[in-house]
Amino acid sequence: MTQLQGGSWIQEKLDILKSEFIEDDVVDNWFLMSSTWPIVTIIGVYLFFCLKWGPKYMEDKKPFEMKWILLAYNLFQVILNGNLVWQLFTTPGSMSYVSNHVCNPLGKNNPLFMSVCSGSWNYLMLKVTDLLATVFFVLRKKQSQISFLHVYHHTQMVFIAWAYLKYLKGEHFVLIGALNAFVHVVMYSYYFLAALGPSVQKYLFWKRYITKLQIVQFLMVLAYFCALIWFRCGVQRSLAIYCGLNVFFFLILFLNFYSNAYNKKRGVRAGRKKSQ
Repeated sequence: MTQLQGGSWIQEKLDILKSEFIEDDVVDNWFLMSSTWPIVTIIGVYLFFCLKWGPKYMEDKKPFEMKWILLAYNLFQVILNGNLVWQLFTTPGSMSYVSNHVCNPLGKNNPLFMSVCSGSWNYLMLKVTDLLATVFFVLRKKQSQISFLHVYHHTQMVFIAWAYLKYLKGEHFVLIGALNAFVHVVMYSYYFLAALGPSVQKYLFWKRYITKLQIVQFLMVLAYFCALIWFRCGVQRSLAIYCGLNVFFFLILFLNFYSNAYNKKRGVRAGRKKSQ
């Protein structure tokens, strides 16, 4: 009897989850959106190459010289992420819609529904191309930079962006996507300048502030999700809780990274000065 009740409870929750899904014949047939297999395959190949086959293949080879590829890649990311931020402010009616319906969106009745979906698809493509950063680390034999934080963050962002567009197609994530795109404009601008070489790198003092910006971003997104749930906004709770937990995990990982990368180095430098 208990097992039957448990099964009934699970089925009830699955029905609630399914009722939150939004389908659209046009969007669901866009590239990568027809089924789960393409995106799962991309993530699987990415993990296999970056964690197993790629490092093994590069063991007895010299690092690839990729200066011009990196410059082009980083510039590409700056322009396309910047374009996403620009769209939020320049699409007619977008700002007034966000201010009036951020808590209770209109869903498919939103006159900007296809614009939201198009922007979400572009955002997904940027998350997919973000995976190339790890591939470049492998080819340049910088395996030490492929941390758990790096791989987990990239794979989760791809999956969340895909699942959001495939099943939910809501407007709640417009502000989050624009904020994340802005952070990536700053981050890839730094990488572009760093790829120019030592003559420019010596002036790039602001790397640590990019990590601080990312941490502030996670705090803002976490507060945003909490507000959506607290004020009982028309948000898909399943996604809000899942994303909220992921953002909290990202926050912990980035705080740990910042502490290890900068606070400990500061302590070492202070110790050296005292010894002198």
